Amino acid sequence: MSDEPRNRRQILLARHGETKWNVEKRRQGWLDSPLTDEGIWQAQQIGAQAYPFQVDIIVASSLGRARETATTMCGFLGADVVLLDDLREVNHGDFAGHTNAELDAQYPGWRAQRKQNLYEWRFPGGESYHDAHMRAVRALANPYITDARCPLIISHQMIGRMLIGELEHIPVEAALHRDLPHNRLLVFER
Repeated sequence: MSDEPRNRRQILLARHGETKWNVEKRRQGWLDSPLTDEGIWQAQQIGAQAYPFQVDIIVASSLGRARETATTMCGFLGADVVLLDDLREVNHGDFAGHTNAELDAQYPGWRAQRKQNLYEWRFPGGESYHDAHMRAVRALANPYITDARCPLIISHQMIGRMLIGELEHIPVEAALHRDLPHNRLLVFER
């Protein structure tokens, strides 16, 4: 059997393109801001990188920034887009829409509390990494992903860490420190 990408079963993972709030360093969580011109370009580049793998479905977070990224990639890949709520970013609750500097003024000590138990710490009115991890596990078990030969998952930074952890079979503590930049396509063999 050839080693070419189209002859193997893989899962591709990418983050949505850069948004206005990414540039402003505002926490988005389940809120949205539009892709920047750079973010649209990043989506096009990821689509071009994914092309040789013959993606048969794009499975994206239902949040607007991931949906816009997936839709942009459709032109390159010719694959249908399916939206999954389970792929949404960690819900930042009351922290959504704010910068860390704003949060430091409003919630003194929150960073130290979070650092003590990053996996279990919950955003006020939102979620923890643990919650996102459970959603990541459900998403990866979804038939749109399991039944596809080569699905492309479009998600977010924080839940992306949990997806990487599951796909690489690494401990949560290691996954918490992984990065999913806007401009990188990750490829996982099944």
